[in-house]
Amino acid sequence: MAGTFHKPLWLFLAAVVGAAGVWLYGQRVLINYQIADAAAHDRPRGNLSDLYPRWLGARELLLRGRDPYSPAVTREIQQGYYGRPLDPNRPGDPRDQQGFAYPVYVVFYVAPTIHLPFEIVRKGFFWVLLGLTLASIPLWLRVLRWPLPWWPQASLVILTIGSLPVMQGLKLQQMTLLVVALLAIAIALFASERPIAAGVALALATIKPQLVCLLLLWLTIWTVADWRRRWRWAASFLFTMVILCAASELYLPHWIPRFVEAMRRYLDYTDAASVLDSLIPVPWGWLLRLLAVAAMAHIGWKNRRCAEDSFAFAAMVSLALAVTLLVIPNFHFYDQVIMLPALLVLVRERQRMWDRNRMSRVLLIFAAILLMWPWLASVALACLSFVVPLEVVERAWTVPGGTALLLPVAVVGLMLIHFYQRTFAAPATPRAS
Repeated sequence: MAGTFHKPLWLFLAAVVGAAGVWLYGQRVLINYQIADAAAHDRPRGNLSDLYPRWLGARELLLRGRDPYSPAVTREIQQGYYGRPLDPNRPGDPRDQQGFAYPVYVVFYVAPTIHLPFEIVRKGFFWVLLGLTLASIPLWLRVLRWPLPWWPQASLVILTIGSLPVMQGLKLQQMTLLVVALLAIAIALFASERPIAAGVALALATIKPQLVCLLLLWLTIWTVADWRRRWRWAASFLFTMVILCAASELYLPHWIPRFVEAMRRYLDYTDAASVLDSLIPVPWGWLLRLLAVAAMAHIGWKNRRCAEDSFAFAAMVSLALAVTLLVIPNFHFYDQVIMLPALLVLVRERQRMWDRNRMSRVLLIFAAILLMWPWLASVALACLSFVVPLEVVERAWTVPGGTALLLPVAVVGLMLIHFYQRTFAAPATPRAS
């Protein structure tokens, strides 16, 4: 009994220490390094908020009728984001132009704030994203049918908020956090058999289409398998998309080609590369990406008749989102937030994986080390920052993020191996009666 009581408490305390270490590392080491490095290379630093290009683009379009994709608006965005427009003749200036590289309908999301000073909007959006991220965790647990006790669930919440990807996303006010929260809401609505509302939430999440494309592929396979019963979410999704696109066309005619061109420029000036392309020489990265998508689709086809309130459905959603990290051409650290449901699945299924064979145990241990490393390294650097000169500690600023590229590969590999064996060792989950 004593061990049962103390284990959740120790887990909670470890979560608090890890989260505090990550935020202290971010504030005392990472940001201090970035400030010093920018000063040394004459690199501009403004508000550095990823919300700002969307907010300014919305203000210019809705209040002044200006094209947010235009070079003139891009230079105004740079004025606020970096503190001055970028100069191609300055070698220290960033390559990222910070253009408006979102679908036009993102302006409707920030429209209520365009009359407010950006500093107020920025602070408010931080708390909105924090609240949505906190709310998404119990939603994912509900989708996975995993009723955790209070202490472990509180520990999970603290670890999530205290993870490097979430910390970075909150610091930057990154809309990836909003998209992941909308996906959690949508899948929870699916599990609650509210397909029309789920379709609306999924449509709203398409402000970052690269993050939802594989999920939509899986849902298409799943829907076609039982069209007569599942068409409602698809109709709701398409209807919402028509409204968003039509409203965007009303404010900015012919916006879709401009958005496509903005995305092309974005991939060019950011030197975008996927996780696998960063690890493996071309064209092997492309081949492995195709194989991962094919394996996911194969497992999805086998599970196409599973019920929306089943674990198989939740696992397929988690797998699709995890594989997305390998497929998207422009991976960022904060994008790992989309891997949260897959990590929950692996923790939930850890005993089955451990009992399967030696290879599964080795992969599970490897993934666990990759997952824990950022917390351990952040705590170490945060502690050292109080006893060692900061300029010395700052030299190790990349250490906590050293596993950023390997972790998605390990998670996807574990998910594919486990659920490939589980799926093809037993019949697909039937619909709950």
